[in-house]
Amino acid sequence: MNRTRPLLALLSLLFLAISLVLLWFVILSGITRTSPLRQTYFLRADTSGISGARAVSQWTYFKVCGLNNQDCGPARPALPLGDAWDSNPSGAPAALTGKYGGHTTSHYFWYMWRFGWVFFLLALFFETLAFFSGFLACLGRVGAAVSGMIASLALVMLSVAVALMTATFVKMRNHFNRDGRDAHLGRYAFGFSWGAWAALAISTVLFLLAMLQRDKNHYNNRRSTYATNGHDHVVADGPVTGTGGRKRGVFNWGRRSGKSFDGRRVKDDY
Repeated sequence: MNRTRPLLALLSLLFLAISLVLLWFVILSGITRTSPLRQTYFLRADTSGISGARAVSQWTYFKVCGLNNQDCGPARPALPLGDAWDSNPSGAPAALTGKYGGHTTSHYFWYMWRFGWVFFLLALFFETLAFFSGFLACLGRVGAAVSGMIASLALVMLSVAVALMTATFVKMRNHFNRDGRDAHLGRYAFGFSWGAWAALAISTVLFLLAMLQRDKNHYNNRRSTYATNGHDHVVADGPVTGTGGRKRGVFNWGRRSGKSFDGRRVKDDY
């Protein structure tokens, strides 16, 4: 049995577990005030003077909070980014506001973050599925192939999620800065997100490498079978010894088939 495959499968599971832990850090941000979740947010911006907004707003996965993820609003799935202020707010950057989310959010930011949120959940689902199926990769190539396919699908989902998240909050920061407001990206949320993506990418590659590993016994058996079958068609200039010590001559094939060299049946002339 090939001992490399179980080692690659275990390494894949390790990196997959790291990716899942980092992804959960992002999703649970704003839920508790303990570290590192207390420092995890996508964007912190000065929202003072905007109607219905806090002096400082921090956007997390399920909530909009105040400084240090305190004074958070209610948890909402795929919350509109304009949840930080009132409907039809005054003082907010014009590019961020619009008729979506109860007249709080513009068309662009409404769909960008909602689709990003959906792809985060899809990535979490397929990563979890890949983790549990990953134990099959230790047993054979089929298990490694299945785990590799699921992990690849999770990687596609997480790539889209992280790309949408990055584009959304980088653009938000830029709009706040153009409006003369201080805003910066959350290094923990971005670090955890991209770290989860990197760990998942490594895990996927390791699963695929495990799939490509062949069993040595199976390879040797195929070589032995090929060598044995190859002697059945040997035509030599003189007597040779084939498999099992049987002697064969030039027309040995013709004798076994009951036919002469030119295809006619051998007949007794007498």
